[in-house]
Amino acid sequence: MKRIFIALLSGLLPACATVGNAASLVEVAVVSRTTGARIPVWNHQGRLYIAGSPGEKYSVLVSNRTGARVLAVVSIDGVNVITGETATPAQSGYVLDPRGRVNIGGWRKSMSEIAAFVFTAVPDSYAARTGRPGNVGVIGVAAFREYREPRRRPPSISPQPYSGLGSRSDDTRESASGTPASPESNQALRKSEEKLGTGHGERETSQVRYTEFRRATSYPSQLVSIFYDSHANLLARGIIPDTLLTEPNPFPAFRFAPDPLG
Repeated sequence: MKRIFIALLSGLLPACATVGNAASLVEVAVVSRTTGARIPVWNHQGRLYIAGSPGEKYSVLVSNRTGARVLAVVSIDGVNVITGETATPAQSGYVLDPRGRVNIGGWRKSMSEIAAFVFTAVPDSYAARTGRPGNVGVIGVAAFREYREPRRRPPSISPQPYSGLGSRSDDTRESASGTPASPESNQALRKSEEKLGTGHGERETSQVRYTEFRRATSYPSQLVSIFYDSHANLLARGIIPDTLLTEPNPFPAFRFAPDPLG
């Protein structure tokens, strides 16, 4: 069994900026480190999207919804955020305590340091600079339950004689400190710009330690994918609704008489 890091904890997340539901193991939010706010999530044709800005640092906030430990394997642009390997769910991840959370702010460089996640042009992204630009533009989280030894059933008690009583261990390491679309006619009026990726930003302190974790199953219990790009590109693609280009209303205040105030 390989060792893994254990994550630091913090508070709860507002549902409006998180990905998860009552049946989820984890909730996921992407946080702008420039503003401290959770970046809004847009649901378009079954996919989840967020809009980033070039030069903006961000973090991936993962919260454990359960009363047991959970492992979260996290990838950015198809790259494992701890090891830098091309990502698969079987790799290293962060261990979250029951009802705990981890705020992952960068590529792990050591047990005490990360290189910050920062939105940047695709050629400057970490994935592209390591020869793997094919999956730029997506954040992934694979969540695993922890293995528990099955309880043994006590032998049945009977006054009559009777003839008889009738995932593997895996690795992973880590943890950190640390709508409706616009009409096609409107899309044509918006100019797209260069696609975003995630760069290898400045070094920052982020302390972690190793722990042990045995997965209950080899396949994750939950997979989360959050796609990202610039606001202009998501607007041009009709993912973010264009509130500026709605049809004009000749009588915008036409309605029945309202009740008096008070």
